[in-house]
Amino acid sequence: MCHVCVDDAIAAVSAEAGLKQLAGLLQDSAVVKIVFDFKKQLRDAHSPLWRAQNVFDVMLAGYVIDPVRSMSGLGSLTWNYCKRMLSEEASQDDQLKATFDLYAPLENELRKLGLEKLFFDLEMPLCIVLARMEQEGVRLDVDFLNGLSDECRKKIESLETELYTLAGGQFNLNSPKQLGHVLFEVLKLPVVKKTKTGYSTDEEVLTRLASRHPLPDKILEYRQLAKLKSTYIDALPQLVDGRTGRLHAWFNQTGTETGRLSSSSPNLQNIPVRTELGRQIRKAFVPLHKGHLILSADYSQIELRILAHLSEDGNLRQAFMDDEDVHAYTAGLMFDVDAGDVSKEMRTAAKRVNFGIIYGISAFGLAKDLGVSQAQAQDFIDRYFLRYPKVKTFMDHAIESCEKSGYAETLLKRRRMIPEIHNHNIAVRQFAQRQAINTPVQGSAADLMKIAMIRIDEGLRLREFSSKMLITVHDELVFDMVPEEEKDLVGLVRNEMEKALELSVPIKVSVRKGNNWLDLEDME
Repeated sequence: MCHVCVDDAIAAVSAEAGLKQLAGLLQDSAVVKIVFDFKKQLRDAHSPLWRAQNVFDVMLAGYVIDPVRSMSGLGSLTWNYCKRMLSEEASQDDQLKATFDLYAPLENELRKLGLEKLFFDLEMPLCIVLARMEQEGVRLDVDFLNGLSDECRKKIESLETELYTLAGGQFNLNSPKQLGHVLFEVLKLPVVKKTKTGYSTDEEVLTRLASRHPLPDKILEYRQLAKLKSTYIDALPQLVDGRTGRLHAWFNQTGTETGRLSSSSPNLQNIPVRTELGRQIRKAFVPLHKGHLILSADYSQIELRILAHLSEDGNLRQAFMDDEDVHAYTAGLMFDVDAGDVSKEMRTAAKRVNFGIIYGISAFGLAKDLGVSQAQAQDFIDRYFLRYPKVKTFMDHAIESCEKSGYAETLLKRRRMIPEIHNHNIAVRQFAQRQAINTPVQGSAADLMKIAMIRIDEGLRLREFSSKMLITVHDELVFDMVPEEEKDLVGLVRNEMEKALELSVPIKVSVRKGNNWLDLEDME
């Protein structure tokens, strides 16, 4: 089989025989086209690489083999697999040679580790799907954001006046040093912790002090508003492409160790939804064209469903088989009460434990989260494991397996190397143990979403839908929907998302539609 470094081939063929011969080369399935960061090269709608077959992205291959070591780029890969230094100032020819030379060792490593299916059938096809989404972009209601910015500015100004009154005078609200002086020297509040440069005024400190004086809580509110305004409300309009009139975020395929997708310019995953103002930002995301709608499809408690599958715990499986409210169900088991007698507080505690368990939460962490004593938090965890004993067995096995192999893996055999599992520092080792528990769950959820995205994209193209897939964020997919295609689109999306992987419990997807990303109504 012939191998070519695709950038080099394009340059050579274009110069010698023009685009016709280039198209033939790219579509020749017998030729492996070796590239670095295929998706970046596909950002151009006119890129000839859209027609390429049998592409091998060395960046993605390195990521699949070891997501931790591959994140530093071409230089890191070249050193790890070719034992050759590649400077940041390396010429294009040197970069092309490094890309070409990486093919053989990476392809060999994929096959040796049994990861070729994950690479060829999941990550490479997904790369093209994400490129389409990035190219399509999303439309923003900039006028709405400008109005929200004015509203936010007025709230900030009002808060500033209130804070100066509470402090007994003006000070720089953005200066930790001046804030520390006000809190601990003027107001005489107890010092919670110190830094090398003075008093700590971080979120944890302010939260603990909030019950003693109104100023710390108001500072937290001020910081939140200021961050929302600068990071999203004012920044989003600046990111709109003047040529397309749309926002074109980057969906990062190699940005996390678990296989989860991330995004940047802007970070769509971090748009806050816990506050009213944060939720309002989603209102600015509107359909691409007049008369279209936004469609949102969201996996329901997918990580807990995967935990039920992986642990094979009978009680946890039963909750999903019976389509129960899993948090109320867990609370009923934990507190020995009927489902109808579960209080709001009981359900909240059960919910925190349900999700905390996936991340290997400790009694200390749960106590801090719930605002209860460490002893009470430990009692909640003990009650949980008493009712879901196989979850505990799964967690212990996940740690033992990682200690033996040095890695954790997902249902699709995606690996995450965790060398810290043997670290002599107990805090580092405990963090690694939590990663060993979380990776099979969160990583499998990531793989599930990727399979669904590939299949939905294929369905959209084969059936020539005008509706588009726009955004992936956490366990949610967002579409621009043509109303006439509603029934078929919802059917396609729900079917592919719910059947992406076969679990021992049902996979459930909630689908909603509306005129923007915030105001959505449930659909059957």
